[in-house]
Amino acid sequence: MSQRKRKPGRGKRPARRAARGRNTLAAIVSRPGMMRVRRSRVHGRGVFALRRIRKGTRIIEYLGDRVSHRQADRRYEHKHISDNHTFLFIVDRNVVIDGGSNGNDARFINHSCDPNSESLIDDRRIFIEAIRTIQPGEEITYDYQIGRDRADPPNVDDIFACRCGAQGCRGSMLWPPRHRPRGPRRATRRAGKNP
Repeated sequence: MSQRKRKPGRGKRPARRAARGRNTLAAIVSRPGMMRVRRSRVHGRGVFALRRIRKGTRIIEYLGDRVSHRQADRRYEHKHISDNHTFLFIVDRNVVIDGGSNGNDARFINHSCDPNSESLIDDRRIFIEAIRTIQPGEEITYDYQIGRDRADPPNVDDIFACRCGAQGCRGSMLWPPRHRPRGPRRATRRAGKNP
């Protein structure tokens, strides 16, 4: 494992949808006049709508080198464990897309706990699709849904802190921690008997 002790396979997780057939998967690399990359208040650079984008519109395909989880780990083993900057996107158990290498503008779409789009997999390709109408000038965002791992450092929520500013912000780009299910409650009275 790398020095980071974080598996690249734990990158952004898109929603899965059943394949719709190859005819509907025309390349959506970029749509001129739909969006622009510029400075973001959320984090670094962001992607902003130049025109109204209707709900259900596939905005862009997430592109980059398609590599194995092991190759992605090797590419980023020099990164410090507290560096949260990643362009890795999980496709499946075998493939990760590294948007930092041969990627497109999709890599600049920031996380939000109240997103206006979502990532989805269709025929082993990742697309960003609007889940509500996006107005001109609005930043395009989606929930990164970064998974947690037992090997995470204690300050993992600080490392992956969210800056989206949404009213219901969970404070982290990570999935909420899993709570251990409680055992069955013990009855204080036995059924059918009165004290």
